[in-house]
Amino acid sequence: MTTAEARADGARSVNSRIENYRNLSCLERLDQAVAAAGLSAADRALLATPGALPLMLANGMIENVVGTFELPLGIATNFTVNGKDYLIPMAVEEPSVVAAASYMARIARGSGGFLTSSSLPIMRAQVQLIGISDPEGARHKLLSARDEIVAAANARDKVLISLGGGCRDIEVHVFPQTPRGPIVVMHLLVDVRDAMGANTVNTMAETVAPIVERVTGGTVRLRILSNLADLRLARATVRIPAAALATPDYSGQRMIDGMLDAYTFAAIDPYRATTHNKGIMNGIDPVVVATGNDWRAIEAGAHAYAARGGRYTSLTTWELSKDDELVGSIEMPMALGLVGGATKTHPLAQWSLRLMGVATAQELAEVTVAVGLAQNMAALRALATEGIQRGHMALHARNIAIVAGAEGAEIEAIAAELARTHDVRVDRARELLAERRKI
Repeated sequence: MTTAEARADGARSVNSRIENYRNLSCLERLDQAVAAAGLSAADRALLATPGALPLMLANGMIENVVGTFELPLGIATNFTVNGKDYLIPMAVEEPSVVAAASYMARIARGSGGFLTSSSLPIMRAQVQLIGISDPEGARHKLLSARDEIVAAANARDKVLISLGGGCRDIEVHVFPQTPRGPIVVMHLLVDVRDAMGANTVNTMAETVAPIVERVTGGTVRLRILSNLADLRLARATVRIPAAALATPDYSGQRMIDGMLDAYTFAAIDPYRATTHNKGIMNGIDPVVVATGNDWRAIEAGAHAYAARGGRYTSLTTWELSKDDELVGSIEMPMALGLVGGATKTHPLAQWSLRLMGVATAQELAEVTVAVGLAQNMAALRALATEGIQRGHMALHARNIAIVAGAEGAEIEAIAAELARTHDVRVDRARELLAERRKI
């Protein structure tokens, strides 16, 4: 089944545009999200009460468990991707991330939202070969044994084969001069379907190691996947007319010019690109965490991909179309899964996937990179005008109020005053709190 067919097969009617969502109470937001996504009463109860991850279950997930650590779980609204609406779960501690993604999705929604595509879910497993004097000869021997190697790899995972996946091919890379002598590295290229794929490809690499040694006469050392999933790419694009970016203080054209200048800075300077890409991952990582996927693998692959040309640069591209519209795009590795690991063991990861209603790992990857593109657009928009701190600190004000000791209704009152005066400091929050409690 193709990604498009799976989407059609699992289609449901969701409206991601929820009016006044940020001003609702936590339980009201939960009720709205559950209703919009068509989730069950059991799904509502999972989030309405604490302790969604039982200690016994946590103890089976990792070692030396003493408890669980919670992050805020928010929902980004307004997302339209390939004509379908999505509610986006985001597990993140940083203020402004969910709000920024939601606002940019709302702007993009007016011009059709985000368009996405992806390549097949091909992962690489690397088999390192040492102790050879003729590395090019070893390469040719391995390529000649390609059919035997692929067959042996596929014999290890009949379930994956039955689902249409499996080892597709091999590559052989030669490093003739290293501090440890010649090294040959064979890659297994494996279609892992809806899995992230680490366990699958690692097992296949270990399985074929004896064949590699027999064929070449060398010694196998490492047998491990690569997190640079450069054959498993997800892409998203968005087009925004100037009018949609206009504010009372800035024309749409001024906004576009500023955003293009900000992007160009990231494209040419690795110091800026690092922070630029961190902002992209502000959107991507929370979705990866919420769905129980490996955010460390995604981060590693993203930054390696950003440096694939020999210089670290932006993961996104922003351009001006012939119609004077702002066009943004992103392409990056996105090795996400719907099966295996925490995606199947963590109750809230399963909840998040039900909320999104994604049918395949490719669909999840495409929606996730669309969130990254939206987050990047929000950062560029802010940087091109008033700067990043004004909006960020206004949303950070609630944290400051809590640190100052505010409770209950005091939190919103103190935060509102801090934001109104653009003076978001703990000592100022304490002054306001003391004044309020004298009344």
